[in-house]
Amino acid sequence: MGDNYDVFTTINKLPNVHYPVLTPNMRGLEGAIKAGAKEVSVFTAVTESFNMKNTNCTTEKSFQRAEEVTKAALEKDIRVRGYLSCVLGCPYEGSVDPEKVAELAHRLYDSGCYEISLGDTIGVGTPGSMARMLEQVLKVVPSSVVAVHCHDTYGQALANISKALDFGVRIIDSSVAGLGGCPYAPGAKGNVATEDVVYMLNGMGFKSNVNLNALVDIGEWISNELGRKTVSRAGAALMTVRKRNELKSKL
Repeated sequence: MGDNYDVFTTINKLPNVHYPVLTPNMRGLEGAIKAGAKEVSVFTAVTESFNMKNTNCTTEKSFQRAEEVTKAALEKDIRVRGYLSCVLGCPYEGSVDPEKVAELAHRLYDSGCYEISLGDTIGVGTPGSMARMLEQVLKVVPSSVVAVHCHDTYGQALANISKALDFGVRIIDSSVAGLGGCPYAPGAKGNVATEDVVYMLNGMGFKSNVNLNALVDIGEWISNELGRKTVSRAGAALMTVRKRNELKSKL
């Protein structure tokens, strides 16, 4: 995150778009304020082992840091989004208790986070485990402020998102071309590809206000810039069809 100030202060910011800055501690918040951020993000994990690997502190200490940042940000009229990692499994401790997830999600919400993102950080979840987790979380946190953040390690991300939709969740974290991952989650793949999510939502009749063709263009561009193939199946398929049609039009 060494160049986050340069990135945030030089990008073109569009109206009605949120640009949250990840703030692991008070130092991070001070940097975000200096950069002019209007929204920040705090994070913690369900398990002790992941918190120790990720932030070198216990779960309780991690929450204390998040609550300190949240309180200070709200005093500056800066919105705060909360992230909870390993809600469907931990790379070090295995399965997690849905009631523990609910307890921690409620604590983040109660501290002042306007939205709670529930992360399947290593992508081990299934529609069954997603359902069991949401059954507990939605007892203490309203569905209108819950987001799901699904990594696609085992190819279950879209199925898990579909199950979350059944529970009334309408906020989905995703990544263009499926970029991302976590260095403290061995073997984890990137977040679910935005192209795949939008394609599915369109087919289900949901209105996302996302231009899928433009999204595919962005996925193709960033993948070329990084010298890698997109991991979005929908993006790759739609680009193949487009190129085939362009070739036919020239014949």
